[in-house]
Amino acid sequence: MIKLRRILIALMAVSYSAAHLPTLPIRISNGLLRGTVALDNSHVRYHGIPYAVANRFQSPKPAPKWEGILDAINEYSRCPQRFLSFVIGNEDCLTLNVYAPIKQRNRSYPVMVFIHGGGFRDGSGSPYIYGPEFFVNHNVILVTFNYRLEVLGFLCLGIKEAQGNMGLKDQVEALRWVRKNIIAFGGDPDNVTIFGESAGSASVLYHILSPMSKGLFHKAILESGSAMSFWATQFNPKDIAFHLAQQLKYNTTDVYEVLDMFKKKTAAELLSTRVPRSNGDIVQSENIFVPCIETSIPGTEAFLTASPYVVLNSGKFNKVPVIIGFNNAEGYMFVGKENKTTKSMFNFLDSLPRDLQFPDMSARLETAENLKNIYSSKENSSDVSVDSLVKYEGDAGIRFPVVSTTDLLIKNSGKPVFSYKFSYSGLLNLVKIFYGFGTSPGASHGDELPYLFKIEGFWPIATLEMKMIDTMTTMWSNFAKYSNPIPFKTAQLPVKWEPATLKEPNQLVINTRMSTAPLWEDEALLLWNETYSKYRKLN
Repeated sequence: MIKLRRILIALMAVSYSAAHLPTLPIRISNGLLRGTVALDNSHVRYHGIPYAVANRFQSPKPAPKWEGILDAINEYSRCPQRFLSFVIGNEDCLTLNVYAPIKQRNRSYPVMVFIHGGGFRDGSGSPYIYGPEFFVNHNVILVTFNYRLEVLGFLCLGIKEAQGNMGLKDQVEALRWVRKNIIAFGGDPDNVTIFGESAGSASVLYHILSPMSKGLFHKAILESGSAMSFWATQFNPKDIAFHLAQQLKYNTTDVYEVLDMFKKKTAAELLSTRVPRSNGDIVQSENIFVPCIETSIPGTEAFLTASPYVVLNSGKFNKVPVIIGFNNAEGYMFVGKENKTTKSMFNFLDSLPRDLQFPDMSARLETAENLKNIYSSKENSSDVSVDSLVKYEGDAGIRFPVVSTTDLLIKNSGKPVFSYKFSYSGLLNLVKIFYGFGTSPGASHGDELPYLFKIEGFWPIATLEMKMIDTMTTMWSNFAKYSNPIPFKTAQLPVKWEPATLKEPNQLVINTRMSTAPLWEDEALLLWNETYSKYRKLN
């Protein structure tokens, strides 16, 4: 037994040193950088590269230069966030990871920059969740990164000292870093695709809308999230800050007093304190420190000064080819996060999205009743089945906002808009399985991610799952290369994915067998569209 243990330890040491074989140094704008070669020799990895410096509640500054050679081997960087009952991470967190194929001479690779999700509350660019192997096999460069979260990333007081949207401005700084430095890794700075999931997808749309992001990317992929999702924009950011101050036993409505108090608190003190959600509301309503509509302040650069809907409807945004879609059972994850108490307290009136603004209570009551008639499985009852709640939470937070965004992009972009619905159910639908819906059909929120990124510990992978991984990463990387996810039919992809148009607003259904379906596929979507046409909050 002792001998076996020694052999295993020796093998682990050999594997470790092989996996961490250093690259030759390369020069970027900040100095010399050294990464590591992957164990299979397929690509090089650079972890924890500083791209910016964060001053609390302020816009980021570019990272300073360093002396000597920086070894890019820090795989554990993350911004402060809650994890269970703890606060993890630190504020010196603005780092990124670059994964590049072993460079061929005189070749320039397309670049794919991924923005992680997590409701603007948690998450990171961790290689243990967003492993690069599947993408780099398609000869693209993958970049992942961290950005500031929650109150540290999205305190919006409308003053120069805390203008707001620091997390989104971190993302802009990361894209500027890519623009300036990716050529050193063999990347093409004129062929950058940004893509993201959930809050990362909402972030992608924010970059499409923001003048600050102009010219920093050339294509975009939005997975299960939109800046037009009710949880992705905060219309009352000062009130939210005052509520957090009250939870910290400090009653004031003076923004400078709030700022001073928040500056004196540790990250752990700020993040371990929560503003409780309203009774009867759904779990997505807890995302409160999120992007805001900024006040224009002389001497500062605003990220966005009008609501996402207003900008998208105006047609004045960064127009690029887009893939946009959702998963067919988004709500599994959200309902899985509810508990017995919150489920029992749920009602349609109190759970109406916060980006709806009603002229009076009768309009609010009528809307709640209309939604109840669509989603409730029992007539004349306030009870809502789990299946109905899954559909309601998925539609309210993800499906309708994504479909509505798709519709506006088709109308106003002038660029190809490829729409999809991911419905594959397999062994790597990890979110659905984790939240107790493993035997239910379809794909939950986040279930497409293991078919794009290698997750540490889930290997080997079954043949059917590998086939879907290859399908997804081929389409996504094709889009990065050709602005078309299926530029030509193959044995692997024997279908044609046409862009959605006003005349034919269709979506590709991604499953074992591909098919097409109408974008506006049922009366629930039509009811949401009618409701938002009447009552959408614009500022």
